[in-house]
Amino acid sequence: MLATATAATLVGVDGHVVTVEVHTSSGLPSFTIVGLPDAACREARDRVRAAVLSSGFKWPPGRVTVNLAPSDLRKGGAVLDLAIAVAFLTVTEQLPTESLRGKAFVGELGLDGAIRSVVGVLPLADALRDQALVVAPEAYHVARAAGPREVYAVDTLARLVAVLSNRMPWPDPPPDPPAPPPVPVPDLRDVIGQPSARRAVEVAAAGGHHLLMLGPPGAGKTMLARRLIGLLPELSRQCAMEATRVQSAAGLPLPTGLATRPIFRSPHHTATVAALVGGGTAVIRPGEISLAHRGVLFLDELGEFAPSVLDAMRQPLEEGVVQVSRASGSCSFPSRFLLVAAMNPCPCGQAGRPNSCRCSDLARQRYLRRLSGPLLDRFDLRIQVQPPDPDQLLDGIGGEPTTVVAARVAGARERAASRGVETNVELSGAQLEQFAPLTPAAHAALRERLRGGLLSGRGLHRVRCVALTLCDLAADEPLIDAERLAEALSLRASVGKLYAPAAAA
Repeated sequence: MLATATAATLVGVDGHVVTVEVHTSSGLPSFTIVGLPDAACREARDRVRAAVLSSGFKWPPGRVTVNLAPSDLRKGGAVLDLAIAVAFLTVTEQLPTESLRGKAFVGELGLDGAIRSVVGVLPLADALRDQALVVAPEAYHVARAAGPREVYAVDTLARLVAVLSNRMPWPDPPPDPPAPPPVPVPDLRDVIGQPSARRAVEVAAAGGHHLLMLGPPGAGKTMLARRLIGLLPELSRQCAMEATRVQSAAGLPLPTGLATRPIFRSPHHTATVAALVGGGTAVIRPGEISLAHRGVLFLDELGEFAPSVLDAMRQPLEEGVVQVSRASGSCSFPSRFLLVAAMNPCPCGQAGRPNSCRCSDLARQRYLRRLSGPLLDRFDLRIQVQPPDPDQLLDGIGGEPTTVVAARVAGARERAASRGVETNVELSGAQLEQFAPLTPAAHAALRERLRGGLLSGRGLHRVRCVALTLCDLAADEPLIDAERLAEALSLRASVGKLYAPAAAA
C-alpha cells in the first residue's frame, strides 16, 4: 500500500516542495524514514506514532517506510510531521485518498496530536503557492501573507482528519490579532548640536549610503545611528517580502503579515564570521548581514571586531547577496543592507586630546589596521564626530525632529524610484551618466583627485551617487556641479584625514 502527501522543507531562506511517500507492508514492526532526513526529521517516527495513537486512530503492526522526495535534498526539522501523519492515515485506510489532492501540509505534531507552527512558514508557504495549505492556527496569518491562495488553520490531527473525511467543515480562520502598539523610535531631536553628523545620517538614509563615524566616547555616534532607522520609509511589498522571508527562516518573531518596517540589527563585536555572514554545520542559517536585509546593520565599536569578520562583508556589500558554502551544501542569502559603523580613534578613545591618550604608538597602529583599505573604500560617508559644544549641551536645544527629516528622505527616495531603483547607491555607471551628468568644473575636480590617488574607481562612482542624493534632498535638478561635488567629497573624508586625531596623539 502506498500514499503520498505534499509538504515543503526549508533550505537557507528558500522553501522546496517535498513529496512524502508512505508505504506499508507485512513484516516485523518498524518505521523507517529515508531521503536525507536530519536527526530532528528522523525523530518524526516517534512524534507521528504518538500523535496518531493519542488522536484515537489505529497503528496497525507491520513495516512502515517513509520516503522524502527528492531524495538528494536534505530535509531538516519537524516541518514534515503533519504530511507524514496524513499520508500514513491514508495508506492505512483511515482517511480517504482523494482528500489529500490539491492540498499541502506544513506543521509539527505534538505527542497529544496538536498541530504546531514551524520555523520558516513564509518561505514554505511561498514554495507551495499552487496548493491549498494546511497550517497551525498561529501560522495562519504569516502563511496568508505569502500570496493569494486557500489557507486552512487546524489545531489538532483529529480535527483535521474529521474535516478531510467530510464529517465537519473547515474551522473558521483565526481572528486578526490586535494591531501591536507602534514601536517607539528615538527622535533625532534628542541629538544636541552635531550638524555635520546629522547631515551625514540624513544623506545615508536618503541614498542608502554606508556610513562610518569616528570620534571619542560620548560624542553621540551610537545615538545618531539608532535614530537613523526612524528616517527610513516603509518597505515596498517586494522588499517586505524579501526581508520577512529571511526573518521567518531565522525564527525571529514576526508581526501579522509582512514586516513593513526596516529592521535594525546591532551584533556584539565578539560576533564570529558565521554569525555575521551566515553558516552552521547541519543547518545553514542566515547571518546578521542577511537578517538586516533592507534594513540597518549597526556595528558599534567597529575597531573591536576581528579583521577577518569585517573583511567577510566586503563581497556582500558590493553584490547584495552572500553565498555560504559548507560540506552539507550551499545557500544563497540576500544581504542588501545599510551599514552604519562607529569606532573610537584609538583603544582608549582619547586620541587627539592633549595629554589624554594612554595608548602606545604600536597599540594605535594595531587598532587602526583592523580596518582594511578595501573595507574603508566601501563606506560612502566617512565623518569625524566630535563632542558637542558644552553650552549647547547645557541649553538642551535639539535640531529638527525625525518627522521633518524623514519627509525629506521620503522625497529623495521617491526621486530615486523614478529612476528604477530603491536608492541611488544601486545606480550603475551608465545610469549615473544618464540621470546625473557632471558639469565641466565637477569633471575637472574629479579628474584631479583620481590622478592624485585620492579617489578609487569605486570611490568615484560612490561620490557621484552621494552628490545625486544631495540634489534629491534639496529637490534640485540632478546636475552634479562643483558645489554638490565638494559637499559629497567633504562627507567622504580621506583615510589620512579621518585618522588625523590618532596621528596627532
